[in-house]
Order: sequence, then C-alpha cells, then structure tokens
Amino acid sequence: MKIPVWIKKIWKAIQSLFNRIPAELKTAIHTGVVVTENIKTFVESPAADILTTLIPGETDDRIKAALRAALPTLLIQLKLADNCSGANTPQETTACAIKTLQSLTGDLKSAFLHNLSVLIAQVAADGKLTWQDGAYIMEWYYQHRFKATS
Repeated sequence: MKIPVWIKKIWKAIQSLFNRIPAELKTAIHTGVVVTENIKTFVESPAADILTTLIPGETDDRIKAALRAALPTLLIQLKLADNCSGANTPQETTACAIKTLQSLTGDLKSAFLHNLSVLIAQVAADGKLTWQDGAYIMEWYYQHRFKATS
C-alpha cells in the first residue's frame, strides 16, 4: 500500500469522526484554530488589548473569558514567555510570547502552533476534549476545513 493512499484513509476516518462530534466540540476546535491563526499572523497591533485582538469577536462570552485567563498561562507553560520577565500584565506576557513565537521557524514553529491550538481548543471545550483526540482532529480540521475555506 502506498503511503499517500494510507494517509488518505486515515484522513477519511478522521473526517468521519469529526462529522459525529457534538457541535460544542466542533466550535471549540474551530476556536482553537482561529485563535492560533490570529497569533500566527499577528503583527504589532495598535489595539490596546492584545487578547481582544486574538480572540474572535463571535466567540461565546464564557469561552472568551476562559481564553483571556488561560492564554497567557498556556504561553508560559509552552516556554514561549521565558524571556518575558518584564511583563507585568497578561497582555504584556502574551505580546512578548508572540514575539518569541515569531522568531521561530519551520517545523519548530509549526509544532508550537499545533500544540497551542490543541490547548486552546481544550480550554474552549471546557475540558471535554482530550489531548490525543484534539491533536488528530485539530490537524484534520485545519487542513481540510479551515484552509479550504480561507
């Protein structure tokens, strides 16, 4: 069996799983991808509140509050804020961590973004999404739904 055919079968199985996921988890997965894409494309913004800039406006208020609280912590735990000792607010920590992320390249940057996306989706899903499920589903969603509609 050729590897591309094998991979297509895996993606098809993941798509089948995705179609059976409850709407709440689909929304969490989408939120994880969108926030991560906002981080990936973030360039010095004149916005006063970086967290408001990164979290999509249509996101449920409960999820927004959870993400505002969790995002700086996630960035610290991923060691993206190790050089941010001067940061005094969640916004400063987030901005500093994004600068660190912007300095990464290639597979290392992709790995951090993928991990961040899964962690954000877990926050948005209020703990109803496991790391293992999130890792597979996020990649499939990003490749086959998000990029396809962007």
